[in-house]
Amino acid sequence: MTTSAIETFEPPEAASVLLGHVEAESALLNAYRSDRLHHAWLIEGPEGVGKATLAYRFARFLLRHPDPANPAVVEAADLSVAPDDPVARQFRARSNPDLVVLQRPRDEDGKFTATVINVDAVRRIARFLSTTSASGGWRVVIVDSADDFNRSSANALLKMLEEPPQRSVFLLLSNTPGRLLPTIRSRCRRLVLKPLRIDEIASTLRAAGLGRDDGAREMAARLSGGSLGKAIELVADDAVETVEGLFAILDRMPGHDPLKAQKFAEAIGRRGAEARYALATSLIYDWLTGKLSREARAGADAAVLAPWAEVWEKVTRALSETERLNLDRTQTLLSVFRIISAAASQDAARV
Repeated sequence: MTTSAIETFEPPEAASVLLGHVEAESALLNAYRSDRLHHAWLIEGPEGVGKATLAYRFARFLLRHPDPANPAVVEAADLSVAPDDPVARQFRARSNPDLVVLQRPRDEDGKFTATVINVDAVRRIARFLSTTSASGGWRVVIVDSADDFNRSSANALLKMLEEPPQRSVFLLLSNTPGRLLPTIRSRCRRLVLKPLRIDEIASTLRAAGLGRDDGAREMAARLSGGSLGKAIELVADDAVETVEGLFAILDRMPGHDPLKAQKFAEAIGRRGAEARYALATSLIYDWLTGKLSREARAGADAAVLAPWAEVWEKVTRALSETERLNLDRTQTLLSVFRIISAAASQDAARV
């Protein structure tokens, strides 16, 4: 994602607007108004779909309105808090004393400096929860993300979930909740965020001035899997070129232009194009998945499905070996194109 694309959108802790997820927002608001708010919520969904934005939005609302019987809560239509509210300003400055965010450490450039959330970080949360709320209200812990726990840190968090302090709320974010400890999942109320609609994503990109035209924005929205974050990456100029160039090859198999395939592979496989290569390989997997799904839905027999299943295995092996052995990416892409083209030729011969 380009710097300009990142700066176009407010970070989750400062975002004043939530795109989509009306049902999930209502579930949190209604649970709070009922005065029976569960102490731990597992907010699930694809990466970039808005999990962090929703978590910060709820945390901000809780800390702004500590009494669920307050008319402002009873009459609220959503979880919004005015941007000029003192609590909202604290969130933007990351200085609210009753909110703590548990995540992997980052350096000054915002890059992660560790692969996991370690147990010491979780223990610091225990010390935070052992103190009295600065405002006399709630204390909120946002875990972004729970996927980053190792066994020790997960067990340390589990102890807090089993005996939560009064007026404390845990908001755990997860892209892959199936990988979490079953005991953690069982102590949380699940809140599943659905993929965003294509029109929601495309209109948001348009309003932000991202993308060269509506066609590029809609393409990014369709390929994003319902993730605004992924769409922002896709709509960057180099990503658009990568997507268009790749599908110009794949969708014309076996009658594609070998020269275009060669030029594409050289541009994507060169040193310094790692992000574009990663995007291309991800889309190749998506294309193969879509191909197999369409054939299966159409009632294709084993004679049709078997060759494409073999293509999947060969492509997976080629791409994984390239990463593991640091092989030439250009040659790997050309090999992948040849594998797919051979299977497409078999399809054409059957017609």
